[in-house]
Order: sequence, then structure tokens, then C-alpha cells
Amino acid sequence: MRIVMIGTGYVGLVTGTCFADSGNDVVCVDIDQKKVERLQKGDIPIYEPGLSEMVTRNVAQGRLKFTTQVAECVPTANCVFLAVGTPQSEDGSADLKYLFSAVDSIAPHLNQNVVVVVKSTVPVGTNRKVANRLRELIGRSVDVASNPEFLKEGCAIDDFTKPDRVVVGSDRTEPAETLQELYKPFLRTEKPYLAMGLESAEMTKYVANCMLATKISFINEMANLCERVGADINDVRRGIGHDQRIGFSFLFPGVGYGGSCFPKDVRALVNVAREKEMKLHMLEAVDSVNNKQKSVLFGKISEHFQHKLRGKNVALWGLAFKPRTDDIREAPSLVLIDQLLQAGAAVHVNDPVAIENVREIYGDKLTYHAHHYDAVVGADCLAIVTEWNEYRTPDFDYMKLKMRSPVIFDGRNLYNPVKMTNAGFQYSGIGLHVKKP
Repeated sequence: MRIVMIGTGYVGLVTGTCFADSGNDVVCVDIDQKKVERLQKGDIPIYEPGLSEMVTRNVAQGRLKFTTQVAECVPTANCVFLAVGTPQSEDGSADLKYLFSAVDSIAPHLNQNVVVVVKSTVPVGTNRKVANRLRELIGRSVDVASNPEFLKEGCAIDDFTKPDRVVVGSDRTEPAETLQELYKPFLRTEKPYLAMGLESAEMTKYVANCMLATKISFINEMANLCERVGADINDVRRGIGHDQRIGFSFLFPGVGYGGSCFPKDVRALVNVAREKEMKLHMLEAVDSVNNKQKSVLFGKISEHFQHKLRGKNVALWGLAFKPRTDDIREAPSLVLIDQLLQAGAAVHVNDPVAIENVREIYGDKLTYHAHHYDAVVGADCLAIVTEWNEYRTPDFDYMKLKMRSPVIFDGRNLYNPVKMTNAGFQYSGIGLHVKKP
């Protein structure tokens, strides 16, 4: 098929590249000329394992192109995907100005048989508004389908090529069948293709993310309670996770969720309900718990130093909101950095890929280290915020030698508390019961 992808952000670039890799002719369109020029040279603006190689291969084989010119590619397209950003507005709602700007740009060039596919995460009712807008602009009906994405940063290519399911919303069977044909190469292991109404598909995306966010906030709150009552959240997690009704997925305590999806989508669904004069008590609590959880690590650090952090050297491992990405949007690390700087601490940071994104925000307020061992030299304590594999099995003897004080605050529970104590470290995790020696 001939595919046009409007938007070369995370979703658009991954989706377009994977479609090209399955034999389709794909043109990715972006209004940012410099970004397009970078992509044409094989310079990928985001970090996603395996994506750069896949882009390079498909560009070389002529199946993947990048341009700023909508008029060059839309007229012959079988499907035009809209994968532009829908950032959070001040009131928590999704800002749709970029989406409707894209709709306006493609409208004059759409052929009679094209399917316009909304890939962006949008509030319920948006796909229908897109269809109405196109009808107003060109004087005829256009097939509009909702096709929400379920990509996890860090393993997006696997998520796309080996999906749990593909969800498509449409008012007619023909566009749903077109998309089923497009996705057929990725559904060969009998994973379901779920066709439904527009509104149901839109809700599916939000409800999925909100459910996962709820599990994270729940286990974090239970972890905090475990510390108060002398229980160990790892034991409790195993105790509940083997219940098949619950499972282990997303039941890992930590310092809160971040990224571009969970925070924004939880607040957007709360706003959707508010517009319908309904209050989503549970999701409001999920958001509140998550915001508070991002301060838990600072509270532990501050208490350890008797609330006197001025002049202390704090090493921080992990800046991205999760491993295998350079995304720092809503990252817990940023909350911790702000709190440490405000308290007068000197902050030394390391992350395998996200340092430059953090440098753009903080400049010379932080000290940046290319190797995580360098960050702990002379440190009064170490805080771990992101569970990169590089941090899982460090040389503790070397760290103890280089640190001013062997103190670790582990926001991801990477290490065994008993072993850390035996190794001579003061160790504090999230919801762990550390027996005093």
C-alpha cells in the first residue's frame, strides 16, 4: 500500500518505518524542515533501539521517504495516518490544534478512496470531529478510522511488529478491512484484530493507559505503607502477583511513572469526564499519588542528612523516565533534581542516553558524567532513579572506596538490602524492610 504518515515524532516515525519494513511505500511528512533533512541523512532525532538501522535500510531500498510537502504524496495515498502530538493543555485536556492543522493541510489533496487514520491519542469524539471537518472542507464524506497506538518506549519496534492486539475504530466495514489488510503481516500468530466503533477505540487507548497507571500508583502506595508497618513490598508483591487475577505486570514499586503517555492520558480522561459533569475519583487519586511518589526519594535523602543538604554531593543514576529511551518528559529525576538544587546540594548525574536532554534544561547547574562510576566519586550519597541495566551489578567495593559516604537511596529496588548492609552500605529502597545489623 501507499502510506502517508503526517508527523515524524515517536509514534509516526516508528509506525511509518515498520510499515515500510513490511513492504509498503511510506512517506513521512513533517513541517519541520531541519528535522526532515536530518531524517533524510539517516540522523534519527529520538533514541529507540533498532530504529536507526531500520530507517536506514528502508530508505536505501526506496520504501521510506521524508518530506515537508503534503501535496507531493497525499493524492496517491491509500491511507493517510495522523500521528501528530496532542500535548496537555493547562486544564489537563488534550490540545488538538496540531491535529486539526494537519487535517486542514491534507484535506485539499485527498483522493476518493483514501482512509484517514487518526493514530494520535485523542479524546472521545475527536475522530468524528475530524470526519466532520473534512466534510466541511471538501464537500464530501471521507472515511476516518481510529487506530490507537500501544507502543512502549524502549521496545516499540517489537510492540509494533508483535502486537498483543490491533484496535481499529470505524463507522464502516470497508476502512476497517483496509487496515486489517495493512496489519496482516503483524498478526500471523493469531493475535486479535479488534474492529469497533470510533468512540470505543478512542476510549480503549485511554482506559488501557489509565489501568496501567493505576496499578503503578497502587503498588507505590502499598510500598510506602509497608515501610510504616515493617513489611517488605517485595514479599507482598510476590504474595499477590501469583494470584492469576492480579499478576505481576506493572507491580514494581518505585518513584512514580513519567513519560509522554500515562500522566497526560490520566489527566485527559479526568478532563473528559469533567466535561460530562462526572468526577473520576479513582483516576484523580492515581495522579495525586504519582505526583507525591516523585518526592519520596528526596524525603528519604533529606531526612538522612537531617534536612541539611547544603554543600552535600549527591550522585544521581538515571535521568530518563524509564530505561532504553532518552525521554525525560514528566521524569521523576527532574523532580528530584529540582528539590536537591533548591536544598543547596551539588548534583552529579549520569544516564546512558538522556544527559543531553537534561543539559538543555539545567545547563551548568548540574555536573554531568559520561560514566556512572565517575558520578559517585566524592559523593555523600547515591540516588538511583532509572533502572538501566548498567546499574544492576556495579562494583560495590569500588564504589565504597570512591564515595565519601557509602549511602544509597534506591528508587527502583535494584539491590538486595541484606547484601547491601553486609557490604557496609546504608541502603534504603521503596517499601523494603531493612533489618538493622
